[in-house]
Amino acid sequence: MTALQAHQYKEAAATFMGLIDQYPAERALLDRARVYLDLCQRELERRPGAPRTIEERLIEATAALNNGDDRRAETLAKGVVADSPDQDLALYLLAVVEARRGDQDAALALLTRAFEVRPEIRAQARHDADFEPLRPLDAFKQLLDRPVTDAPAAVLAPRRARRARDTR
Repeated sequence: MTALQAHQYKEAAATFMGLIDQYPAERALLDRARVYLDLCQRELERRPGAPRTIEERLIEATAALNNGDDRRAETLAKGVVADSPDQDLALYLLAVVEARRGDQDAALALLTRAFEVRPEIRAQARHDADFEPLRPLDAFKQLLDRPVTDAPAAVLAPRRARRARDTR
């Protein structure tokens, strides 16, 4: 029961199966053990639903990136960009992935595109530890120093999704 309550379904299922095998004559115990075993098996088979909306995919991509799963973050962010090419957060996340990989040119190109869509995110890039490898580059410094005022009003409209992550 301790493993079940701790959501350790594999361990709990093994224990309940052991009880069923060890005490075949204990009807009340068997009934309860089978109920709990069924619960464990259902939980083990349950798979979280795939993120559907752009916002859900961005949240999952950000979480993957924060957990060091760059491949998953990249897959999700690329899917978002395929559906919405002007999605600045997805472009930014892809820039982080490329910077972590050491592909400075790709990271700068993606950041440039993200800043074109939403210039205000320069402030976040200035302090994002994932861009440390880019800091010595003149191209990165120039990209961060471009004025924000030349962005169209539609681009400056408030957004709901933001990249909230710890600095590394």
